Amino acid sequence: MCAAKGAPPPTVTWALDDEPIPRDSGHRTNQYTMSDGTTVSHMNVTSPQIKDGGVYRCTARNSVGSAEYQARINVRGPPSIRAMKNITAVAGRDTFINCRVIGYPYYSIKWYKDSLLLPDNHRQVVFENGTLKLMDVQKGMDEGEYLCSVLIQPQLSISQSVHVTVKVPPLIQPFEFPPASIGQLLYIPCVVSSGDMPIHITWRKDGHVILSGSGVTIESKEFMSSLQISSVSLKHNGNYTCIASNDAATVSRERQLIVRVPPRFVVQPNNQDGIYGKAGVLNCSVDGYPPPKVMWKHAKGSGNPQQYHPIPLTGRIQILPNSSLLIRHVLEEDIGYYLCQASNGVGTDISKSMFLTVKIPAMITSHPNTTIAIKGQTKELNCTARGERPIIIRWEKGDTVIDPDRNMRYAITTKDNGDEVISTLKLKPADRGDSVFFSCHAINSYGEDRGLIQLTVQEPPDPPELEIREVKARSMNLRWTQRFDGNSIITGFDIEYKNKSDSWEFKQSTRNISPTINQANIVDLHPASVYSIRMYSFNKIGRSEPSKELTISTEEAAPDGPPMDVTLQPMTSQSIQVTWKAPKKELQNGVIRGYQIGYRENSPGSNGQYSIVEMKATGDSEVYTLDNLKKFAQYGVVVQAFNRAGTGPSSSEINATTLEDVPSQPPENVRAISITSDVAVISWSEPPRSTLNGVLKGYRVIFWSLYMDGEWGEMQNITTTRERVELRGMEKFTNYSVQVLAYTQAGDGVRSSVLYIQTKEDIPGPPAGIKAVPSSASSVVVSWLPPAKPNGIIRKYTIFCSSPGSGQPAPSEYETSPDQLFYRIAHLNRGQQYMLWVAAVTSAGRGNISEKVTIEPAGKAPAKIISFGGTVTTPWMKDVRLPCNSVGEPVPAIKWTKDSEDSAIPVTVDGHRLIQTNGTLVLRSVKAEDSGYYTCTATNTWGFDTIIINLLVQVPPDQPRLTVSKTSASSITLAWIPGDNGGSSIRGFVLQYSVDNSEEWKDVFISSSERSFKLESLKCGTWYKVKLAAKNSVGAGRISEIIEAKTHGREPSFSKDQHLFTHINSTHARLNLQGWSSGGCPITAIVLEYRPKGNWGWQSLRTNSSSEVFLTELREATWYELRMKACNSAGCGNESAQFATLDYDGSTIPPIKSAQGEGDDVKKLFTIACPVILATLGVALLFIIRKKRKEKRLKRLRDAKSLAEMLISKNNRSFDTPVKGPPQGPRLHIDIPRVQLLIEDKEGIKQLGDDKATIPVTDTEFSQAVNPQSFCTGVSLHHPALIQNTGPLIDMSDIRPGTNPVSRKSVKSAHSTRNRYSSQWTLTKCQASTPARTLTSDWRTVGSQHGITVTESDSYSASLSQDTDKGRNSMVSTESASSTYEELARAYEHAKLEEQLQHAKFEITECFISDSSSDQMTTGTTDNADSMTSMSTPSEPGICRFTASPPKPQDSERGKSVAVPIPHRASKSDYCNLPLYAKSEAFFRKPGSEPCPVVPPREASIRGLARAYPAPARHLTLEPGAKPLGLPPPAPAATTLPQRTLPMPSTTGATAPSTSAAPAPATTEPPAAERGPTHSKVGGSRDSLLEMSTSGVGRSQKQGAGAYSKSYTLV
Repeated sequence: MCAAKGAPPPTVTWALDDEPIPRDSGHRTNQYTMSDGTTVSHMNVTSPQIKDGGVYRCTARNSVGSAEYQARINVRGPPSIRAMKNITAVAGRDTFINCRVIGYPYYSIKWYKDSLLLPDNHRQVVFENGTLKLMDVQKGMDEGEYLCSVLIQPQLSISQSVHVTVKVPPLIQPFEFPPASIGQLLYIPCVVSSGDMPIHITWRKDGHVILSGSGVTIESKEFMSSLQISSVSLKHNGNYTCIASNDAATVSRERQLIVRVPPRFVVQPNNQDGIYGKAGVLNCSVDGYPPPKVMWKHAKGSGNPQQYHPIPLTGRIQILPNSSLLIRHVLEEDIGYYLCQASNGVGTDISKSMFLTVKIPAMITSHPNTTIAIKGQTKELNCTARGERPIIIRWEKGDTVIDPDRNMRYAITTKDNGDEVISTLKLKPADRGDSVFFSCHAINSYGEDRGLIQLTVQEPPDPPELEIREVKARSMNLRWTQRFDGNSIITGFDIEYKNKSDSWEFKQSTRNISPTINQANIVDLHPASVYSIRMYSFNKIGRSEPSKELTISTEEAAPDGPPMDVTLQPMTSQSIQVTWKAPKKELQNGVIRGYQIGYRENSPGSNGQYSIVEMKATGDSEVYTLDNLKKFAQYGVVVQAFNRAGTGPSSSEINATTLEDVPSQPPENVRAISITSDVAVISWSEPPRSTLNGVLKGYRVIFWSLYMDGEWGEMQNITTTRERVELRGMEKFTNYSVQVLAYTQAGDGVRSSVLYIQTKEDIPGPPAGIKAVPSSASSVVVSWLPPAKPNGIIRKYTIFCSSPGSGQPAPSEYETSPDQLFYRIAHLNRGQQYMLWVAAVTSAGRGNISEKVTIEPAGKAPAKIISFGGTVTTPWMKDVRLPCNSVGEPVPAIKWTKDSEDSAIPVTVDGHRLIQTNGTLVLRSVKAEDSGYYTCTATNTWGFDTIIINLLVQVPPDQPRLTVSKTSASSITLAWIPGDNGGSSIRGFVLQYSVDNSEEWKDVFISSSERSFKLESLKCGTWYKVKLAAKNSVGAGRISEIIEAKTHGREPSFSKDQHLFTHINSTHARLNLQGWSSGGCPITAIVLEYRPKGNWGWQSLRTNSSSEVFLTELREATWYELRMKACNSAGCGNESAQFATLDYDGSTIPPIKSAQGEGDDVKKLFTIACPVILATLGVALLFIIRKKRKEKRLKRLRDAKSLAEMLISKNNRSFDTPVKGPPQGPRLHIDIPRVQLLIEDKEGIKQLGDDKATIPVTDTEFSQAVNPQSFCTGVSLHHPALIQNTGPLIDMSDIRPGTNPVSRKSVKSAHSTRNRYSSQWTLTKCQASTPARTLTSDWRTVGSQHGITVTESDSYSASLSQDTDKGRNSMVSTESASSTYEELARAYEHAKLEEQLQHAKFEITECFISDSSSDQMTTGTTDNADSMTSMSTPSEPGICRFTASPPKPQDSERGKSVAVPIPHRASKSDYCNLPLYAKSEAFFRKPGSEPCPVVPPREASIRGLARAYPAPARHLTLEPGAKPLGLPPPAPAATTLPQRTLPMPSTTGATAPSTSAAPAPATTEPPAAERGPTHSKVGGSRDSLLEMSTSGVGRSQKQGAGAYSKSYTLV
């Protein structure tokens, strides 16, 4: 690593022994900049070799400079010396010569010159690392050959020579420029006195090359160059540099040329006028070189200047940089002559004079700043001005010019007084409006000035504005605002009040209230009385008029007695029930509106403060439950009653203790120590007492093992009362997770954080398997498996070989590394038997030996596999190696196959699969479908051998099934059933939740052992969205369906039984807000809006109080409208009302009479009719739009039909001819409209056997009228609705959607492809063959296969598929809509199918159109059905799939089968083969039915396969309306019943339902003659698509070119 810092950030380069390091796979560098600006560079050397040794140098460079650092790295190996390049040294400088030694170690490095060992003088130094330093290099002495000698052994050395050449740099003699003036001649020589030739000399001026034509001539000779200037001018000023260079160095010498110029005027001074008080500039500008010095002089007076004096430079007078004179404020004394004089010592001085005249602008010299007048009296204002005449004086009031001619209250007079002018403004008389700023403006030709006068007119004050702040039973609080004080300080207030019915002669007064007070309390009033009140204010001018009278009414008084008979009853660990009775009647002082319950914790350390909750009164006896209390804590409770007036006294405090609960914190200081290989000690300390929440009963230790493959062992627990436990019987050398919890009588508390511990090593167990095979006449190969319990890290293996008949008492021992699991033992005797066994060794010692095997070397070496079969488990998306090492002579040939039901399919080598030379099969990025049995076969001329490896691919877990089990006002309790764990134990769950209208999800991590969880601290009365996902060692699985739940509570509402207004007078209204019911959620805010009737604007008032609120500043005798809105977390409730204030005398006013009469009724009718009309128009418009869309879609189908018929007539190609190669001819585009199939006839969907039913078909029964261009159709149904309606009837943790739960174990045993994404069954109908054009598209796939991306589109595309498996797994992009002639012709079939669907009482709307392989629909296997339907999930309803792919022509004559979904009632065999969740339906359960036979899954699968290979047969078309004989009677079923593909093997005379899980007894059919006509009808009068005849391609076609079908997926 090399770190450097600089600005700008440097770039770092690396060198090895002074040569750049090549960039290759073995040498990599990377560079980055840290936050502090440091640049860090790393040099990574992979697999160092001897040549990588040497001196590494890192050099950091930027635009400013460079820095470097070097260090030596030795790589062990034979030493050598790199070839060294000759060195050129510069005389007078130091030079370093590195001996580039690589390899290590070596003894020493020595240098020789002319056979002399160096150093031999004081200028030579040899460093320990072998570097030779030559100081102050001399040409004659140091030039020559140098030899580096490295001693690599005591008597052996190596050497390498290098030649040093010394170069002498040039030396320039000093030179100087003489002083120069303009026009002079100049000649400067630059002479080099020493240096190696050739020498190159150049000149530069100010860093730039001197160009010809600028008046400068340069002449150069061998070691001299001269600079000539014919006429010196100012442009020749500057720094001149002579530069001399040769092979050794470049040197330079710089000198400055200065040209002198006498001073001259650029700008001459001229006479100027200056304005008094303003800034003035006297212009004067000169130049010259050196820059001239300027001096200003002044001669006072206006006559001829007698004598100039230098001007002192002060803050007012300054010389500017351009030599002009600045006077910041011109004064009268500045009048006179001014002289500008300049000199620079070259030539004579220059000077020029000018005259400055000062003009005086108009100025206000005297005026009053402030003055006072009394309202109604005369007032005069004076203003004095001076300046150049004439002067005009103007008066303004505020921003308005005063014109005495227009306003007779003002008069203006002006008179001269020597140099001054006096103007007078007279006010006759002064008024309140004159309390403003007056200004007098003086104006002349040179400026103007303004004088500001503030006039204050004083008068008696205005009366104060009085308002009532609070009214109580015996007092009231007043507040007033003094608006206008008469421009004089208020000196006091008087308050007068009286009974409403009395005159003001009987008033009561409060006199001389301090002017600093703006509120007062009036006490000793009578409750429930009406008072009138008014006020006066005073200043020094006089008393105001009386204020507006206010009328107020006193209120009720608060209760004087506490509630009675208060009792407490603990209910839970966090709640206590409180009961009590109302106070005594005579002490209630009004109607008791509610109660306040105060409670506090009385445990040690509590703050002793009461928490208050409030409730409304319901009767004489009350009950309230206190929630969210501390667990197992003592509480004291008091109760108070309140009415409209207030709260009464509280009851005596009563104590109670909440019930016990589980501890809320885990034990502390948990520690784990491994004692032996199977014993560990766990210790801890007690949790904090405050978190026990009860009496501690003991502790529980939970522990489980963590295996190397990521799986978890069984969870175990130990209960103890001590704070230490010893765990015995643990697995050796195994990682364990440990948690500790405390428990009380209420249950287990919180677990501690997971603590990890590993048991110690022990001797290993025996190897899990051993093989021995002869490899030649004198050698054998033994192989083995690692021990099932290694009990530690395997250090080596020991192989024992003994010959019982050889007489050797001790066996021979051989050792191998722990990575090698086979060993070849040579030099054995032919024909002699040997006994072999193996033992593993750890650091604890040698373990148990394996079983002993006997082997005899043989002359022939048949093929034998020394690798072992068994089960291999791996996470998906990983590379897996399946070993198959073999021995034999000749070398065996290796072949891999994979079991697929009844046959073995050879493993093909592609980008996903690779077979290495040693026979190992490598599977890259394995998926679930790679699971299965793999067989390796080794074969040579003498024999063969096989092993079978069972590959299990672990995938992320399936989505859990999430439900809501309980809700409260602040919590939601969830429960779930895990889905399939994907082959790996579930590690935990991730729960996500958010508010319904938000996308901000919060995560909660839950233990794997939990099956329920309580979300707490939620908002009251709020909808929440919740989803859940499981995690295993592979990763997180699919997220469950999002469910919604609402916490208890609703928006507030107002009780009609409560009185809204408790008191109204002429200006105030008091509202009782206790009528608002919280709805179970606390009210957060109440908003009041009110306005006089007939007004538009609303006045708003917001309060958090739920008791009372005042509306103030109301108009007397006025009707008001009131709107109220109370909000909580669940929403807002609204209430409206009307009220009227009283008249000034306390009387009420009549209601407002409507002046419109019939007009109001018209308004109401219009208000009701408008929404109805709009809704009707909206529905009609929607109906028209949908109808037009439907007509447009049907038209597109008809257009497709016409186009297809036209193309078919043009093509006219035989469909019986196999198509070879890619499709020829033009590729056109066609869009297929989206179609959704909605089932109306729900009675025609039935279940045959275990998802399958078969009917034999013969040639004679086959309809000859079948359209040769027909295709296969089918129906697929989702099943999630059935599961959700019936609940968890089976353990869903081991079931994937789309598979038969009954046959789940058989599926596992057969190691079929895991596919949890399937969720539907398909009924398939196939007709005659069509050319091998495959329509393959789908709207959604799990991922991209074969490099083709699938996206959603309205169109489909066609592709030629020659391989069944490839066609099944590949999806063609639906974004392209290309199609050949034949594929366009199938659009005609689409239109025909649309007509059939209408005949079958189906409605065609929208759907997604896709294609899928019919192999997955006609074979009847669970695996294929799963893969076919893997594009849809239970959480994606509303998907209609359209698939179209006929069989290939070359397969048209092979055996075919017909799938017929016929209505029937399930027989015993059908019931036995139903999925478990379907058996739970009452429709399928028959009383007294016999138990189902039990067949091993493997055997059942084999039986089903045996029946799937009948003799070839023709297709049978069953027409709607006829029921085939031999089938059970029909019965109704729900559309949600899962339907599977029903393949029809052609076994004559019998129908045998086949299943992959369990067999069913065959159903015998009557002879063919009894069956009736060939074209029979299926079902009754209400035909459905599922009752039409369907035909499929048999299993035999799957072995060939592969059949495809067209199907519909109905949801």
